[in-house]
Amino acid sequence: MDREKTAGDVDLAGDVDLTESQDWPESSLEITELENGWKKSALDNAALQASERALAQEQIMASTMNLDAPFVGASAIMHKVFELIDKVADTDSTVLILGESGTGKELVARALHQKSTRRTKAFVPVNCGAIPSELLESELFGHIKGAYTGANASRVGRFTLAHQGTLFLDEIGDMPTSLQVKILRALQEKQFEPVGSTKTMKSDCRVVAATNIDLEAQVAKGNFREDLYYRLNVIPIHLPPLRDRREDIPLLINHFIKKFNDKKNFRIEGLSREAQDVLIRYSWPGNVRELENICQRLCILKGEGLIGIDDVPQKLHQFRSDNSSMGLGGLMKDGFPDEGLPLEETVVQFENELILKALEKTRWNKNKAAQLLQMNRTTLVEKIKKRGLQPE
Repeated sequence: MDREKTAGDVDLAGDVDLTESQDWPESSLEITELENGWKKSALDNAALQASERALAQEQIMASTMNLDAPFVGASAIMHKVFELIDKVADTDSTVLILGESGTGKELVARALHQKSTRRTKAFVPVNCGAIPSELLESELFGHIKGAYTGANASRVGRFTLAHQGTLFLDEIGDMPTSLQVKILRALQEKQFEPVGSTKTMKSDCRVVAATNIDLEAQVAKGNFREDLYYRLNVIPIHLPPLRDRREDIPLLINHFIKKFNDKKNFRIEGLSREAQDVLIRYSWPGNVRELENICQRLCILKGEGLIGIDDVPQKLHQFRSDNSSMGLGGLMKDGFPDEGLPLEETVVQFENELILKALEKTRWNKNKAAQLLQMNRTTLVEKIKKRGLQPE
């Protein structure tokens, strides 16, 4: 297979084989210690300097990530996530992070790394779904010079770069089945062979994986190895979609506005009540990432002052409370919309209106409101919390 040379490629003089089995120094994968190890391979000085520069670029890229990005959330479901992170962070157990796209899976992986004793070493992310399948093996395990057409230099793989640190395998559900058995061996034995080599290398790294697909269903279909699934799923962490923790939306909005104010010198004061209510009612299929993008757009276009309902994207206006007051009359007063409407979101919107009307009628007495709605009080309280419903 052909492959263009990348920043991780290392030009080696004298056809030196980097795949010789070796135990990495106990201290770290530091460049100075790699130098001592590689001198045993009879690298000449010029080649050693070239390889050091290339590997340093890889390590800088892996370690310059923002590992201090804060979690934002006060909901009960997120507190459970935080507690689980604290419990398992300082272990070497494999963690599988499950959640829809945009829920913050990489943020959890970084937190696990930052709270562990490996935090002074590299955090190395790999998006298994973004790299062509024919190149992924080389990306993970490296290759030697001449391993395939276009392999004009040896390359250090991500497992090696993550030695004594953390390797984050994002979207692992997209990994081709042909590579899964090699990943399983690397996890179990901490050993692997670079592409084109028969010699074994070792890497002591903690592996954290993430996916937005149902791996159990993929196992049942034969698309994902069962043994690898159980090896990854030692400690599962489930991240809820944003629609299941709507009480966190105001906190996230404030966090993002402050972030963009600080970075771009905007002077946004916040959101009006009506604008915030629309954002709370929206279902957020893109989750926190979509909310951040919307907040960024609002800050850029507004620049300063209070963001009002007219500043909110038009597609969200269907979630205004006056559009659904006591049924679908406001939303469908002119008949069924030609462009259609999202059934699930519309039903939730209508249900929210009924709940709010019942609460207003009973002056927010939840017992009486539950009786009016003929539902269990605990169910009502859960819906109020989950959807961030508040009195006007």
